[in-house]
Amino acid sequence: MLNISKYYVYDESQTPIAVQIPVIDFERLEEVIENYGLSKLMDETLTEERLTGKSAFKYYELQKNEMES
Repeated sequence: MLNISKYYVYDESQTPIAVQIPVIDFERLEEVIENYGLSKLMDETLTEERLTGKSAFKYYELQKNEMES
């Protein structure tokens, strides 16, 4: 499990309303989620036609850019 520093944000009645995390922890979370998604995609396509390394990289970059927009 990732060790993530969390800073809680409270409203005026001391009800927690948000959590802040350091950028480095956020970037690690992004990487974990991205790798998990890629792993699931690879599992789902085991029976499909395989791409060459260059084609796979282009496809991956396209998917990544779509998710970031």
